[in-house]
Amino acid sequence: MTDTRLGYDPIGAVYASAPTVSKPRSSLSVALEQTRNRLMVTAAVVTLAFTAIGAKLVDATLLRGGAEPRQIQAAEAHAPPVGRADIVDRNGNLLATSLATASLHADPKVVIDAKEAARKLVSVLPELDYKEVYEKLSSEKRFVWIKRNLTPRQQAQVHRLGLPGLYFEREERRFYPATQLASHVVGYTGIDNNGLAGLERGFDSRLRNDPRPLQLSLDLRLQHILKKEVSAAVEEFRAVGAAGMVYDVKTGEVLAMVSLPDFDPHDPTGLDQDTLFNRATLGVFEMGSTFKIFNTAMSLESGKVRPTDLFDAAKPISIGRFTISDYHNMHRALTVAEIFQHSSNIGSVRMALTAGIPTQRAFMQRMGFMRPTSLELPENGWPLVPNPWREINAMTISFGHGISVSPMHTVAAAASVINGGIMHPPTLLKRDPNAEVPGERVVSPQTSDVMRRLFRLVVTEGTAKGAAAPGYVVGGKTGTADKQKGRHYVKNARMSSFLGAFPMHDPRYIVYVLIDEPKATAKTYGFATGGWVAAPTAGRIVRQIGPLLGVQPVDENSPDIRAAVDININGTIPARGSTVASVPTPTR
Repeated sequence: MTDTRLGYDPIGAVYASAPTVSKPRSSLSVALEQTRNRLMVTAAVVTLAFTAIGAKLVDATLLRGGAEPRQIQAAEAHAPPVGRADIVDRNGNLLATSLATASLHADPKVVIDAKEAARKLVSVLPELDYKEVYEKLSSEKRFVWIKRNLTPRQQAQVHRLGLPGLYFEREERRFYPATQLASHVVGYTGIDNNGLAGLERGFDSRLRNDPRPLQLSLDLRLQHILKKEVSAAVEEFRAVGAAGMVYDVKTGEVLAMVSLPDFDPHDPTGLDQDTLFNRATLGVFEMGSTFKIFNTAMSLESGKVRPTDLFDAAKPISIGRFTISDYHNMHRALTVAEIFQHSSNIGSVRMALTAGIPTQRAFMQRMGFMRPTSLELPENGWPLVPNPWREINAMTISFGHGISVSPMHTVAAAASVINGGIMHPPTLLKRDPNAEVPGERVVSPQTSDVMRRLFRLVVTEGTAKGAAAPGYVVGGKTGTADKQKGRHYVKNARMSSFLGAFPMHDPRYIVYVLIDEPKATAKTYGFATGGWVAAPTAGRIVRQIGPLLGVQPVDENSPDIRAAVDININGTIPARGSTVASVPTPTR
């Protein structure tokens, strides 16, 4: 039966829907198809790779500044910061800083030819020893230092050698722009940047852990003047060394400090101990007549001695096998003012015995002469004091023998004697001008006033006329002490010093000069004492630093200035407008 709907033929439909049988594929067609697929995958990978490379090039050249190699920029961005803080003076001038350097080390296992490598290294680093370098490069170790802290030029020269097994390690090196100018104060570091001397050692932890600069009380301008003048004195008098200081009596700040001989802190190795020795703080010496400052202040402060008192200084004092005499004996009784003016040893002994031995010992302890000062330097000397403190000790101490202290002790104590009587702890750090300065009273304002006037008398009428600096109202005290070596004093081996202050009507600064073993010259008429050697040096320093410190010169003969600084040789303070009695004196 035939279905005529829509022209449907059932027999034809069956035959039409039967599957068509395809021909089998050849092996060649299969291989061609696989090859085509592989080529397409490869092309896609290559396209992606070149796209990535192109993107990187665009990023490197257009987006990130193609003028600088990318690897250098990355090294700079991730370089660790320099680890040790700067040291600066009170005005911000750089005294010490750290610079990034490269240090050369090697892995001997990777070095191909130790002899050839050692030869080439020595050719560009001639300071190296060939034998030592060869032994390092041929050792069994995996790490050996070749040279620390190379300069950029040295690093480039080694790099150009192209030697395998050599590597650079980033380190830092301490640099001192002022070189020798403040070497004993600032100090120096070792090869691993550890503080080994001076403030570098005293503040090692602070400099390592606090990035803020360490600001000192030093003023490089004053430091330069002080060193120049003290060095000139050492040369003129053929001395073996010296020390000098500029000190603020109202704050305790050390504004300048030198010790000669000094050294280059970049290379302190191999130097003798005398060069590295800080005479200003570590050295303790018998100070001679500058110690009469404290003997006089002690006697007045005891209440048992008045400025007008007379003491017999006509004849030497004998005690046991010792005789105490004066450099220039006046052969008469002297007032306290004359004893200070003429630097009388005999008169000083009489004053000390009148005040009493316990009073003297207690006063010297109050002045800080029984312990190191509070200065921040690790090089801080211990005084040498007698024990027991007998009568003979009291007598010799009165004129600066039998007790040894540092120049820093002497300056800090003298500051308290003339600044109104307040002992301020000495410091090498700049004080906050808005903060209260620590201190304690050690003498009365009345004693301090008399001492200021006695200081002035020594310069106008006494042993330190060479220290005068017109307009700056200088006062002070000279000192000359024979040096003790072993148990004996050495003839013609002395310490000549001067402790000066200005302006004496309102004391603000001390200038201290000590010359170690000066030799007399024709210019000084065969003398090498403090009055001939140290006092003129201090006067030259005052004239130069006064303007820098803002001290205005005054008319030294004006009634106001005379009323503030004059004292009669009989120990009385003259009435306003009167004339001070004076007598000619030799220079001690």
